[in-house]
Amino acid sequence: MDYLVLVLIIGIGGTAVMDLWGIARKPLLGIAPPDYGLVGRWLAHMPSGRFHHASIAASPPMPNERLIGWAAHYLIGIAFAALLIGIWGLAWVQHPTLHPALIVGIGTVAAPFFLMQPGMGAGVAASRTPRPGAARLQSIITHTIFGIGLYGAGWVAHFLYPA
Repeated sequence: MDYLVLVLIIGIGGTAVMDLWGIARKPLLGIAPPDYGLVGRWLAHMPSGRFHHASIAASPPMPNERLIGWAAHYLIGIAFAALLIGIWGLAWVQHPTLHPALIVGIGTVAAPFFLMQPGMGAGVAASRTPRPGAARLQSIITHTIFGIGLYGAGWVAHFLYPA
């Protein structure tokens, strides 16, 4: 049970830090936060067998797509926290270090590069977007922030559940 609670704290915490970055980058860099409703649209089309879209924004809207997208976003963050603890063990929570959290955080950029972006019509690593290099850089920065968030949330979990 402690394992599940720790994974939830770390996953939700890391994802929330990533979302705070998404909000902050609008006034700082003029870049809008990700639209997780489009992720929800992509996921909501899957039960009918549609996994690839030429443009997810042009695909028909689906009921509850925003809720689906946000829920998936946090569930994926929790799954990546489980991966972090699964690889480095509960000992990592007893003394969180930045390196493992960054490995997982930055490593998670593979999901949008090779799964989500191609499936949503943006191409592998945003190759079909107007500015692929800028999109890639933002993805890498965002997932690095996620890794930092996992690390910070690891310390929160450590203090809430000391060994």
